[in-house]
Amino acid sequence: MRWFGGNESNDVEEGSSSGGGRGVLFGGGLLGLIGAAIYFFTGINPSQLLSTGNNSSQQINTVPGGGQESRDKQFARVIFEGTTVVWDSLFRSMGQTYKHPILHLYTDAVDAQGCGYATSATGPFYCPADQRVYLDLSFFNELENRFSAPGESAWAYVIAHEVGHHIQNLLGVSAKMDAARQNLGETAYNKLSVKLELQADFYAGVWAHYEALNHHNNIVIERADIDSALTAAHQIGDDRLQQKYQGRVSPDSFTHGTSAQRMYWFKKGYDTGDINQGDTFAAGELDR
Repeated sequence: MRWFGGNESNDVEEGSSSGGGRGVLFGGGLLGLIGAAIYFFTGINPSQLLSTGNNSSQQINTVPGGGQESRDKQFARVIFEGTTVVWDSLFRSMGQTYKHPILHLYTDAVDAQGCGYATSATGPFYCPADQRVYLDLSFFNELENRFSAPGESAWAYVIAHEVGHHIQNLLGVSAKMDAARQNLGETAYNKLSVKLELQADFYAGVWAHYEALNHHNNIVIERADIDSALTAAHQIGDDRLQQKYQGRVSPDSFTHGTSAQRMYWFKKGYDTGDINQGDTFAAGELDR
């Protein structure tokens, strides 16, 4: 993946803080698979079980310092801007205006405002209440070193997946999920959660389709980059993670989809570029 020279998003802030209200968060992270399940079904933010913090928050619009952290921040900002350019165009084609999300970069722990206090153990997540994508850049190292999904293409997939949740929020899907959570049991809600996450994977693929086609924001995506993103999708399937960390697979507890499903829907978005083909909630779609 080539991204140097691309414009960096100004829709970025940075800071860590304690406290927090409570809302629904949608995550694409790895430990977030477990964390989201704890949150949805117990009402307890899993980060509260892991650590506490008390840092101040500040907003920035520059990439400070140097070294790897500075490079990672620059990368995240360029990719985030790339998603904005693509979705701006797609929403215009639908006769709508794309409301930009905010990328919130933090270290260790953060108050996600409408979604409560979270630590980096939660993984990247999107908070519909404040329309922010929350990302601890250390997650990039987790992808490579712990979950065998290396490379910037895998990182870009994660960012695009979280932006996919923002698309769902703008289109009203997130509100329907929040309402459903009040009326469904655990198994039934899990099935809806899988559909939600797979649709975010599809939207990530749609972004990759147009980035590869038009090189928006000077981002160049090639076939090898798609293969890397598919590898990441495979590595973070519920079935693979459960087998690795629990020694068994429990389909009723899936919240993000199997490795095969995540790869299928990302690839479908990439192959078609047609947002109308991403209805993962349609009957029979999860049988693929």
